[in-house]
Amino acid sequence: MKNAVHFGAGNIGRGFIGKLLADADVAVTFADVNAPLVDQLSHKQQYKVKVVGSECQIDTVTHVTAVNSASDDVIEQIVKTDLVTTAVGPNVLDIIAKTIAKGIAQRFAAGNQAPLNIIACENMVRGTTHLKGEVYKHLNPELHSQADELIGFVDSAVDRIVPPAEAANDDPLEVTVESFSEWIVDEQQFKGEIPDIAGMEKTNNLMAFVERKLFTLNTGHCITAYLGCLKGHRTIREAIEDEEIYADVKQAMQESGEVLIRRYGFDREMHNAYIEKILGRFANPYLVDEVDRVGRQPIRKLGENDRLIKPLLGTIEYGTDNQTLLKGIAAALKYQNETDPQAQELQNALRELGVKKTLSHYTGLAEESAEVAQIEAIFLQL
Repeated sequence: MKNAVHFGAGNIGRGFIGKLLADADVAVTFADVNAPLVDQLSHKQQYKVKVVGSECQIDTVTHVTAVNSASDDVIEQIVKTDLVTTAVGPNVLDIIAKTIAKGIAQRFAAGNQAPLNIIACENMVRGTTHLKGEVYKHLNPELHSQADELIGFVDSAVDRIVPPAEAANDDPLEVTVESFSEWIVDEQQFKGEIPDIAGMEKTNNLMAFVERKLFTLNTGHCITAYLGCLKGHRTIREAIEDEEIYADVKQAMQESGEVLIRRYGFDREMHNAYIEKILGRFANPYLVDEVDRVGRQPIRKLGENDRLIKPLLGTIEYGTDNQTLLKGIAAALKYQNETDPQAQELQNALRELGVKKTLSHYTGLAEESAEVAQIEAIFLQL
């Protein structure tokens, strides 16, 4: 049986990557700083996943245990494991890089010459390449050439909606996920044999799939959330069932889709079917996904390489329609949430600097550009 260390025992870790690995007969050791969660996982060594699509089924995930990611136990696991995966969020990648570097150094010191592949399964473009840069900062330069030879840093694109679920049946380990999942990896970056894991698809053109997901699922999801907030909807399902919002979200995904079709040669009919599938996922009656969760961290989502501005830049590059993307960006500027520091920072900037300067500061768009003027006009109308 193969072994994997998975950083992040939260809902996405347990419900998505951890489940796929365990289902493929890989023994998974979760690494997390949440001590009660680690204790429960290492004691029970199994948990339930409610998979919801057109119907609902409950699967039991076995072959799992857990260690504290701040302890030496995780280093010992890295020394002998076959695979390292993460689902910790982009900000935490930099924190675990030091631990991974320490594990690699000890692995080499122990004489383990077997290839090790590391896959960051995060909502970010080339997240594993970013992680590699952080790991190498903490790894003795004398070990870099050995790491280049034996450690594969494999970029991936991941897609599965895993909302925070209230513990059902008083079971804090149970997690709810949608039936749809997509995990695509860059086959060119593996060292040694590529593991055979059902649900992990290999490609030699990863960026096409990274941007397809970013420009469609992520763009559509956050625009649904921001327009939903403006109209007082509580959940993504409520928002997408609003005919006006549905039409806007579909149009925005078609605008971003035109960029993908021109850039990567995606088949138009197949891409339109992909858009329809995502709209159906947003309306899943079994998923209670709050607009505030999806809308959180608006500053990150307004970054030039993220889900709103990157597709907009593509429409500018190809000279294609972008009116509804502009509306989505204006709606993001309207997002208010007293429990989200980024939302508060954004609102403060709008009050102090105005729309144009705020947009230019956070998105990189030129303050005097036609797009910024159009976003400001839509913002004042919303």
